[in-house]
Amino acid sequence: MSEESNEALTPGSPEQYAIGVSFGNSYSSIAHITGEGKVEVIANEEGDRQIPSILSYVDGEEFHGTQAKAQLVRNSKNTIAYFRDYIGKEYKSIDPTPCHASAHPIESDGTIAFSVHDTDSETANNVTVPEVTIRHLRRLKNSASDYVGKTVTSAVVAVPTDTNDEQKAAISKAAESLQISILQFIPEPIAALLAYDSRSSDSATDKTVLVVDLGGNRSDAAIIASRGGLYTILATAHDYELGGAQLDQVLVDHFAKEFEKKHKSDPRKNERALAKMKIEAEAVKKTLSQSTSATFSVESLADGIDFRSTVNRTRYEILALKTFTKFTQLVNEVIKKAGLDVLDIDEVILSGGASHTPKIANNIAALFPDSINVFSPSTSASALNPSELSARGAALQASLVEEFEKEDIEQSTHEMVTVTPHLTNAIGYQVSGKAGFTIIVPTDTAVPARRTQVISGLEGDVLVRISEGEREIKVTQPPPKAKAETNGAKASDDEDSDEDESEEEPEEIREKAWKPKQPLAEFIFQGLKKNSKLEVIVNVDAELALNISARQVGGKGGVRGEIKASGVTPNGSA
Repeated sequence: MSEESNEALTPGSPEQYAIGVSFGNSYSSIAHITGEGKVEVIANEEGDRQIPSILSYVDGEEFHGTQAKAQLVRNSKNTIAYFRDYIGKEYKSIDPTPCHASAHPIESDGTIAFSVHDTDSETANNVTVPEVTIRHLRRLKNSASDYVGKTVTSAVVAVPTDTNDEQKAAISKAAESLQISILQFIPEPIAALLAYDSRSSDSATDKTVLVVDLGGNRSDAAIIASRGGLYTILATAHDYELGGAQLDQVLVDHFAKEFEKKHKSDPRKNERALAKMKIEAEAVKKTLSQSTSATFSVESLADGIDFRSTVNRTRYEILALKTFTKFTQLVNEVIKKAGLDVLDIDEVILSGGASHTPKIANNIAALFPDSINVFSPSTSASALNPSELSARGAALQASLVEEFEKEDIEQSTHEMVTVTPHLTNAIGYQVSGKAGFTIIVPTDTAVPARRTQVISGLEGDVLVRISEGEREIKVTQPPPKAKAETNGAKASDDEDSDEDESEEEPEEIREKAWKPKQPLAEFIFQGLKKNSKLEVIVNVDAELALNISARQVGGKGGVRGEIKASGVTPNGSA
């Protein structure tokens, strides 16, 4: 739909309407909140909800998304792809490798551009990355406006955690030229977590979440502390050469070798044949995420020869073993960077297109205890589509902030406001006569914070001690298995030797436990009736003063104490 017809939707002053945008290097998505208050990912004119971030030009006509992606085979020199990571950067700092099968980035007047025939003229034009961004965002805006019947006027945009201020400013400038106000940039892992938390009635639960975003050309991981509904990124890790494209390349190499073995010719040496193989390999990869086998079929692959072959999932997983291992290494890296253990993670969310691959999800799930939820299509029946998480979270955030003035939004998300002190030590309690140390306020909780804990099942004289807590990992060795006997007689030495060799050593048992470290306060209650309850309230204010009170539920009065809290740390972004 043209800009003119789009503007005709809203004569006069346009109604304010905000959407969520996931601006990916490979694919983009747009989402909004329906009249029923539900999140909906918007399909474009071709029915695609994951829209390739690609533009292509044929005889002056602009193609976008899936139609543009198809031009990578026939019209690669006039097809612009993988430009998102070039926004707001200098030419000397970019890696042009992803663009080898499309228009190559060049330096033009101090900025990054692509030389393409974007008009019906025989002369090529240098289209800068800012202009490409405008054209891409315009198509997304028009698709959303056509779908909802309203002109989109504002958006919340999900971006990687390492997106700098210059890149955000460049995206904002491109959007402003389209009369779109960027209300806020939201980190992609926060958007993914928000998409899941919006489904829960208990989203304010304290938890530590690992979000792994597996994209087309890069992968990112983040550890997020969710405390009372507030999100803090504790650590991030990035691999800029790991993603779905690397898995596609594994299949390309496999089938190219098979073709070469039969026809004595390597199709990868022909640009057009290679482009065909990459597109078909991506389709095969997606099929293998759903089925146990897939067919690779390309007409006139090389030298006019049609090629057709099949591969099963087991074979594919063997071929991609090294690449799959890199995904788990990224997870281990971010956990180590945060100074945590796998037992400290309460929830795992897989985001991005490559998260559909069962082997990746299963390998990551194997790192954690069975009790931890790993949300991906192959590990959880309740998982959302990982390709839509960022757009969903951005749309939810847009619905929360669209009614506010932009100045208020900027002030509330200003660095001086959001970078607040966080507790480095947990605060918990012990009860006399009972084992264990229970956490009230977990580590990495931003202040001010207030937590209430009800202790039940008490009787008689009770001492409640409030202390700072320290997490430890207890490692125990399971008892050795008893050797089996047959008919009351022991097996022969040879049989014992064979049995010992065949049996695997039992794995050690690792458990997370909390122990008291620094006492903060003690409360004594005398003569409690059977099944009495006590309420403990811990309040840490913005000045780091710690107030603790305890009272009997249903009783009169209570005990209060006030001390200065120590062991706080500023919240920094990883």
